[in-house]
Amino acid sequence: MARLDGRIALVSGGAGVLGQAICARLAADGARVAVADIDEAKGRALASSLGANGLFVALDVTSEDAWRAAMETVTKTWGPPDILVNNAGYLKPANIEQATLADWRKTMQINGDGTFLGCKFAVAAMKARPKSASSGVIINLSSAMGIRGRAPHPAYTASKAAIRLLTQSVAKHCAAEGYNIRAVAVMPGAIDSDMLRLNIPAGSTKDDYYAQVSGLNLVGRVGKPADVANAIAFLASDEAGFISGTDFPVDGGSTV
Repeated sequence: MARLDGRIALVSGGAGVLGQAICARLAADGARVAVADIDEAKGRALASSLGANGLFVALDVTSEDAWRAAMETVTKTWGPPDILVNNAGYLKPANIEQATLADWRKTMQINGDGTFLGCKFAVAAMKARPKSASSGVIINLSSAMGIRGRAPHPAYTASKAAIRLLTQSVAKHCAAEGYNIRAVAVMPGAIDSDMLRLNIPAGSTKDDYYAQVSGLNLVGRVGKPADVANAIAFLASDEAGFISGTDFPVDGGSTV
């Protein structure tokens, strides 16, 4: 029996590089996975690849109506979700002098509003689950940059720091109300992805940049999407039943 057999998961930003790894790992562990994304073509293709364990739901994470519709679709199809992974994110490198108010607002909308709305609708859906069931789990993607700000990323670092404390608030509320819902903030470091490659300085190569980044953590390499997906699969399972309201770094030791 796989450790997530019978569980229902929704992954926002499921069609992206990291989202694909998360969806695939949760499905491999037995969960039914709703691939939620604004990119319908990629999202449907991924959901189809998961077979009976996959479902595509259209989702603009900044829209309250879209979140409501996505949760309703999953609930009508399979039942209320047991797992939410707030994975959708946005990054545009621009220091405080370069960044515009529009940059700030878009980052906060996708990273901040999107995570807030996901938590809000997930709690409403999950609290109706049977009390005898395994705990519901909300996993919010923060970042190692939510602990230490970086000069090129004022908006991104601020949004990811906000997600950490939002996660604590949600976890404490659910505990106080007896909802049997855990919440955890996963803190990826430098993970091989389109988002990481946005940071490659002009005139530098990917290999040079990755070598530099690898030297900033204890493991000595850039992380893989599977590293984050493996951690999320663990946190979503009963094996992590005593973990809630905390940060869970997946950063190769870069924040030590």
